[in-house]
Amino acid sequence: MTASSLPGSAKIVVIGGGIVGCSVAYHLGAMGHSDVLLIERDRLTSGSTWHAAGLVGQLRTSANITQLLGYSVALYRRLEAETGQATGWKMNGGLRLACNADRWTEVKRQATTARSFGLEMQLLTPKEAQDLWPLMRVDDLVGAAFLPTDGQASPSDITAALARGARMKGVTIREGVAVTGIAVEGGRVVAVETDQGRIGCEKLVICAGQWSRALGAMAGVNVPLVPVQHQYLVTEPIAGVTASLPTLRDPDRLTYWKEEVGGLVMGGYEPNPKLWDVDPPPADFAFRLLDNDFDHFEPIMTAALGRVPTLESAGIRQFINGPESFTPDGNFILGEAPEVKNIFVGAGFNAFGIASGGGAGMALAEWVVKGAPPFDLWPVDIRRFGRHHRDLSFIRARTLEAYARHYTMAWPFEEAEAGRPLRRSPLYDRLKTEGAVFGEKLGFERANWFADREAGEEPHDRYSYARGNWFAAVGREHKAAREAAVLFDQSSFAKFEFTGRDAEAALSFIAANDVARPVGHLVYTQMLNDAGGIECDLTVSRLAEDRYFIVTGTGFATHDLDWITRSIPEGLNARVADVTSAYATLVLMGPEARRILSAISRDDLSSAAFPFGRARFIQAGGCPVLALRVTYVGELGFELHVPTEFALTLFEALMEAGRPLGLRLAGYRAIESLRLEKGYRAWGAEIGPDHSPLVAGLGAFAKLRKDIPFRGRAALEEQAAAPLPRLLAGFTTVDPEIVLLGRETIYRDGERVGWLASGGFGYTIGKPIGYGYVRRAAGVDRDFVLSGRYALEVAGERVAAEVHLDPLYDPQGTKIRA
Repeated sequence: MTASSLPGSAKIVVIGGGIVGCSVAYHLGAMGHSDVLLIERDRLTSGSTWHAAGLVGQLRTSANITQLLGYSVALYRRLEAETGQATGWKMNGGLRLACNADRWTEVKRQATTARSFGLEMQLLTPKEAQDLWPLMRVDDLVGAAFLPTDGQASPSDITAALARGARMKGVTIREGVAVTGIAVEGGRVVAVETDQGRIGCEKLVICAGQWSRALGAMAGVNVPLVPVQHQYLVTEPIAGVTASLPTLRDPDRLTYWKEEVGGLVMGGYEPNPKLWDVDPPPADFAFRLLDNDFDHFEPIMTAALGRVPTLESAGIRQFINGPESFTPDGNFILGEAPEVKNIFVGAGFNAFGIASGGGAGMALAEWVVKGAPPFDLWPVDIRRFGRHHRDLSFIRARTLEAYARHYTMAWPFEEAEAGRPLRRSPLYDRLKTEGAVFGEKLGFERANWFADREAGEEPHDRYSYARGNWFAAVGREHKAAREAAVLFDQSSFAKFEFTGRDAEAALSFIAANDVARPVGHLVYTQMLNDAGGIECDLTVSRLAEDRYFIVTGTGFATHDLDWITRSIPEGLNARVADVTSAYATLVLMGPEARRILSAISRDDLSSAAFPFGRARFIQAGGCPVLALRVTYVGELGFELHVPTEFALTLFEALMEAGRPLGLRLAGYRAIESLRLEKGYRAWGAEIGPDHSPLVAGLGAFAKLRKDIPFRGRAALEEQAAAPLPRLLAGFTTVDPEIVLLGRETIYRDGERVGWLASGGFGYTIGKPIGYGYVRRAAGVDRDFVLSGRYALEVAGERVAAEVHLDPLYDPQGTKIRA
């Protein structure tokens, strides 16, 4: 190839000719964008696409990711007719096996989730499963699930079809072009440097699989993934293997199966995975495999023989050990990089790139063109990562753990263990001494609950689909919050300072609520996208004319900082800085909270002097404290932000003053229980980019009655022009022993109308609680009190439910304003 054959510029450049890169190119072309150049260092599919196994499953724990994979299926079904290129697509269905009671519960809950998301997953007896897959032994099976619309494809053929479709739509594809650098000016990408010349561009999309991390680093973009060895074998033809044989997943034996040319593909996810220990992967590694590691694969083979005995006498046509990119949490990576404008990433597909490729390419193409994805994709958003995800040792440790858990039980509330502890508040050791059982969020250790060692409670989680071993402990903490007081260490809160001469004007445009309040006022607000969807859900306190203090959730630090930074109107003097590490945060809540804080402070903390929704600097226990009158648990309380070096002093003073009044340490699982009783929304559950404040019942926090422009206002005004039905509702089950976890199906008069976004238990009301959207034009019936109208499906069983439109605890909000 000569240098002249490579365009000198393109509006959009895509790096990577695997299934994801070709899918992005195809969908950009389909959207009418022909000034697109895809470059591939070798030939199309030469990275990991060519040796992918090709199973296409759809169900995930997120409705939108499930929708994304469903789009892949729909695309693959039509692609051959559109392009004339064979794809090898077969919709032969997918089986998932269960070999014990816990796995059967998991499978039944997965079937319920599938129905919630519109997929008809069928629960089968062992004999019914064997009828679909006659070669397997079923003597150890409890049951199975079958999803008829799952299937399999030829990865290379699918990619060739996408590439042909892209070319048909005017997209240029060039193979044999190696990237040597990425040029960034003024915080945005301007060009790609290659071994054949410079390519000017407005936007860049990195879809280079396991090379994406190294490519991103050229521009200062972090892409947290590493290559892991993944092995499978392909047999010679086996009698009884038909072309219609469903794909098979046998998680208790850690294996998967599919038919291929009359034989079987069998692979698995070892509990002791191996990295491809190179960094970065060699640039010339194309259409190559790693050395076979039979010793490492032997346990998988032994487990497989127990399921399909005929495998023992089958001839092995090929043994494949190929590196594939995996991520620290097992989810792939999509979106615009927070570090550099107009650099987008689609990578880290954790061995389900073929299943994801069609939908991920569609979503990323729309993201590139429109500046936003077609729907909420938070589980795979690149902004879910933090600074610690730049550390290769951490990425490797956490990724190997995620790989090893690919087929293990997906327990509710299960916490990752690798790479911990990493980020610790100043109170970590003290809380551990007090019996804290920690979880982790964005690298931060956070107390989930406190064990009573004197009562024989063990300070660790024992996971179960029934009530966890922490149930009683969380109940004690919940009760203390309602009747006395609790102290939470929420130092992991993401905290930002928003400053500048035009801080008020800038923040007034970004925030949906009115932040142009006097100094000392606190505002709960959402920040909206142009469609009116909720991008951020946080509190804003005005500390000075040119200074605001913003508090948001731990896991949203990167996302929210990026959103706020990018949303500052051009020309305004305003800036945002992350000050999370500068402050520890102690949250004191409960009826006795004021008495406890007053015992260590001379400031007037009365309701008249310090009402709800205010922010004040006070002295407490000898420490300078920014105190906020706000709550997420529905009680009188104070959010206390203190310089990190004062944290332990303030903690000790509060504990000493609070013990006579019943003060108890509490953790995040109590927070969840308390907030469910109050009906407080959680971003990523009840609210997100797909929900406007009006739809979510938060219209009171949007300044539509004031003549103040803000981002998303036009969309809200359009929604408000017509009466909106009430869609979000609370649900409780009549049976108090039911365990609600979220994603349970909502039925109204026997018709499926939605699913729970979250679930838990309310100790004050003594019932399980869930929240979800009733997805029907009329919304929730006003005659909801009629018994029998609503039910929930839990693990395949319908249970009677009551629906609620008001908070289940203190609906008038008198407690928080006491």
